[in-house]
Amino acid sequence: MKSEYTIALDAMGGDFGPEVVLPASINFLKNHKGVRLVLVGLEDELRDRLQKLGASEGDNLQVHHASQVVEMDEPPSKALRGKKDSSIRVSINLVKDGIADACVSAGNTGALMATGRFVLKTLAGIDRPAIISALPTIEGHTHVLDLGANIDSTSEHLFQFAVMGSVLSSAIDNIESPRVGLLNIGEEETKGNDTVKVAAQLLSESELNYIGFVEGDDIFKGGADVVVCDGFVGNVALKASEGLAKMVSYYMKEEFNRNILTRFVGMLTLPVLKAFREKIDPRQYNGASLAGLRGIVIKSHGGADILAFENAINIALIEARKAVTEKISNHLESLLIKRQQD
Repeated sequence: MKSEYTIALDAMGGDFGPEVVLPASINFLKNHKGVRLVLVGLEDELRDRLQKLGASEGDNLQVHHASQVVEMDEPPSKALRGKKDSSIRVSINLVKDGIADACVSAGNTGALMATGRFVLKTLAGIDRPAIISALPTIEGHTHVLDLGANIDSTSEHLFQFAVMGSVLSSAIDNIESPRVGLLNIGEEETKGNDTVKVAAQLLSESELNYIGFVEGDDIFKGGADVVVCDGFVGNVALKASEGLAKMVSYYMKEEFNRNILTRFVGMLTLPVLKAFREKIDPRQYNGASLAGLRGIVIKSHGGADILAFENAINIALIEARKAVTEKISNHLESLLIKRQQD
């Protein structure tokens, strides 16, 4: 394991840009030794903001200039062709050039994926990268992919997602043989479309620990370490879960504030409510991997606050330390050799 890791941060991306990225970086470095963060963006603005925060550049915190910024609603093709010196592009270039071990951005998802795929390329055996992130479950958490990168996935793509998810889960969670489930409208073999059925056959014939079909409610019950689906379904499931969490929080606050008695009950249950909120807090799970690229790229939620962005940086560090990209590549290589032999 290396003694020091470097992570490039797109300091201009997201809804808040430097307002969140800089304090998150400062906080992160207080608790992590052997890490160097590179803030990529408009250098004058970043240095001015660092000064106002009472911080400055040093061995573990540096500013790297990028003259352009990709807007959150900008078409990926425009960003890729017209903004070659954007904070997104420069951050990914640092990974490609071996200067950084990983990069993190809260910026435009489409632009980040398109740039990552163009600059870093995909691993051998991977047709398309996928977005993977952890979601809370009764048992702890599960990794779900794809969460929005591919909306027309084939059976082969779903199989590749399963391989990437299994390797990533194994590396990050120290699970020898992660349980892989395929998201479907039912657990019976007759349910689902042809794409899902063929993917199930591919997974059944593989060396992965495939446990069969899982339904939407199974994502949060636990039972699977990895849940595989196409990007359309995965993104809908993710956004639905985020909306549900907000609705539950809203109604709980509304009920506890209904009258003096309910407010008193609410005060008594504060420790329980706090623990519950922490377990389902989406900020604790912020940071999705663009799996399948020849380098580590982590996508933070665009509206992430300081705590959430810190968590995204931590995921980048974990993946770098665990050499996730290399492990996915090695596993794919062994699978390809086995397929050719069969």
